[in-house]
Parts: sequence; structure tokens; C-alpha cells
Amino acid sequence: MNQFNQNEMIFAVIEGNELAPNLKGAMYLYPHREGTLVEIEVTEMPKDRTHPYALHIHEGMECTGTNFADSKGHYNPSNQAHPMHVGDLPPLFSNNGYSYMAVYTDQFTPEEVVGRTVIIHKGADDFHTQPSGNSGEKMACGVIRKVINGQ
Repeated sequence: MNQFNQNEMIFAVIEGNELAPNLKGAMYLYPHREGTLVEIEVTEMPKDRTHPYALHIHEGMECTGTNFADSKGHYNPSNQAHPMHVGDLPPLFSNNGYSYMAVYTDQFTPEEVVGRTVIIHKGADDFHTQPSGNSGEKMACGVIRKVINGQ
């Protein structure tokens, strides 16, 4: 049963860097069963249809530094090999610059990732190269925040 509290919301506002300067998006995280329902919508992605774009929760707490360096590496509290990091999510596909995805994960609850960052990489995740799937540069970032009663 969904334990979503209507007085609180956990989400990230996502913005691109110089690799995708017009990219904008939002990610919402809802408690569901023993994990999280992740909903993400992104506009103005590169229109390249040759590959999907890697999507990960990172352990850093800021979208600052050159190429979002302060977002640090993948969120991986149990020290697993890639792609079994807690923060590894399915990739996004650009559909003429637009992407929408909803996915369930039992790897974390929304509360566990508040303060972390969500990253969209410029490349595809190959799901085996260590430590991050050879997914390329970080092109978009958002800090996961909790808002209570709209504040």
C-alpha cells in the first residue's frame, strides 16, 4: 500500500549544463511498498536517437563544480559493483528532445535519497564498466529535496 503523505513532496528540479543548456526537468519520488516509485519528465534533451541517456542517483549533495563534480559518484551505500549500485536507474530515451519515465525500485526509499543528486549523463550506460557504466559526462543535475506543506 502506498504510504505517500499528501503534506510532503520529495522531488528534484533538473537543469542542464553547457552540454544541454536548455534541458529542464523534474523527478518525483513516491514511497510505494518497500521502495520508491520514481517519475521523471525532461524537456529539451539532445535529439540524438542513437543511444539512451544514463540516469543515476549520485551521493553528492550539490549540483556545483565543473561538470557537476560536487554531485560525486553513484549512490552506493552497500558498496556493490555497477550496475547494482542503489542509485542505478533505467536509462532515459530522448523522443525528439522529450523524455518521460515512471519506474519502481526497491533499492531505496524516497527519504533515503533526500539531499542526494540525480544526474543525467551524456552517454549510455553499458551496465558493466566499473565504476559507472562508461556513461560519459554529466549533462544535467538536480538536488533531491523534501517540501512539507508546500514550503
